[in-house]
Amino acid sequence: MTPLVTTYRSRFAAALFELLDPIPFGLFVGTLIFDITYALTRNVFWGKGAAWLVSVGLLFAIIPRFMNLVQVWVPSSAPLPARRFQRLDFWFYLVGIVAAILNAFVHSRDAYAMVPQNVVLSAITVAFLSLALLMRALARFAAGETRHE
Repeated sequence: MTPLVTTYRSRFAAALFELLDPIPFGLFVGTLIFDITYALTRNVFWGKGAAWLVSVGLLFAIIPRFMNLVQVWVPSSAPLPARRFQRLDFWFYLVGIVAAILNAFVHSRDAYAMVPQNVVLSAITVAFLSLALLMRALARFAAGETRHE
């Protein structure tokens, strides 16, 4: 039997991580869509909606990242390539969260003063979170979780 990449201390922590982890990505993609729509239409509704989405996305991004911090930096039985991909996943997600924080500050401006920075920061956030998800998939592949026996 191959060792799993995700070695959590408890099943509750694993379940909570798997429950909360995909939520911020969806909210940040929604923010990008709302920001692009606002840049094209100049309807303030889309700017305010994007501000709410990025704020709620940041709230939901905090708990899984703390759990991932413990998982990545505590020694585990995962193979070395899998641990490297896990650490890249952690850093990409962290850069995405920092871009989202900057985006939240941009959204606190006047509605007409946030374009084009809001679109650029939303795109950076989604790009880094996508890279993090790719690294997580590569970590599972490197650990042998994807083998069908």
